[in-house]
Amino acid sequence: MARQRRAVSYDALIIGAGPAGATAALVLAKAGWSVAIVERAAFPRRKVCGEFISATSLPLLHELGVAQEFLARAGPEVRRIGLFAGEEILSAAMPTGAGAAWGRALGREHLDLMMLDAAVRAGATLWQPWSAVALTPTRAGRTCTVAAKDRTRELLARAVILAHGSWEPGRLPSQAARPHHPSDLLAFKAHFTGSALAADLMPLLVFPGGYGGMVHSDGGRVTLSCCIRRDVLQRCRAQAAGVPAGDAVLRHIFASCAGVRDALARAQRVGAWLSAGPIRPGIRPRHADGAFFAGNSAGEAHPIVAEGISMAMQSAWLLARAFAARGTEPQGGHAAAARDYAAAWAKHFAPRVRAASVFAHVAMRPDKARPLLPLIRTFPAILTLGARLSGKITQVVAAA
Repeated sequence: MARQRRAVSYDALIIGAGPAGATAALVLAKAGWSVAIVERAAFPRRKVCGEFISATSLPLLHELGVAQEFLARAGPEVRRIGLFAGEEILSAAMPTGAGAAWGRALGREHLDLMMLDAAVRAGATLWQPWSAVALTPTRAGRTCTVAAKDRTRELLARAVILAHGSWEPGRLPSQAARPHHPSDLLAFKAHFTGSALAADLMPLLVFPGGYGGMVHSDGGRVTLSCCIRRDVLQRCRAQAAGVPAGDAVLRHIFASCAGVRDALARAQRVGAWLSAGPIRPGIRPRHADGAFFAGNSAGEAHPIVAEGISMAMQSAWLLARAFAARGTEPQGGHAAAARDYAAAWAKHFAPRVRAASVFAHVAMRPDKARPLLPLIRTFPAILTLGARLSGKITQVVAAA
């Protein structure tokens, strides 16, 4: 591989150009930092991740200057939370905060490009498609080696933010490989047109060995995304020999959720199924080996609470604000920023990560979920309470 020795210096280097990376780049660029974003995938891209953005992120979208475009392109307002489990089709009001706004969904191929374009307009330098392959400590910060085809470059930065996806393989400290386990959760996603799902409803789908959700996204599409245990997926594929994995999973969901059968009875899938994983829910370090973590690399909730994008953007905003408040000089400033960021992250996100874990483990066990259905049927406001616990009214930006 040919090697170019000339290095380029930045105040901040952000690895990953998804919602978290673009948010951090926008905030820092607007604060006057020189920022580089390294992204290995070409945009626009489809991603397995969900597409719902909670109303709690609307103030942040306004601050970043992308709210108008988001609202113009996103799907309808989600005013109700639902539960499709067995023959049960339940719904309740989505909780609202002080602003009385509603969350909406936008396809990742549109959202990611919109956010990244805004970061570049704010002054960030984009390295795409380049892959970060090594991080080396220096006196002034870190050197990141990036590669594209037969070329490599050295990028110097006072601060490095890792904002890549949690399941992406690679050579960075936050991308350690893990052995496969039967309990691993694998993610699937597809878009449908012609669905009978109510426009204002976002139901939780509960089925043996997994869980999922549906929501109206942009362009008249409905998104179905779900997670399923590896061992259950293997059984589904064995029972549907010759059928693609995504279709085998959908058959499994149809057999367990009358609401999904009704909603997609006459729907047509648009494009191929997407799959990835295993997902890695949990709380991880926010700072290690001289690098800072934002988005899913810092920690993520089970997707059952549909807070992934909101948490990613909000955590990146907290980190970038902590940096901006301390200035570009690393002496002492980065240590203080790390303390501020870790405390803010734990305050705003740790409770919903733990709540999501409880919800997910109950949902995947029919023996545990079934006794709760009569109670929820009698008191559907339990669904509203669950949405509150998952962070649907937690105003991170306003609170800060």
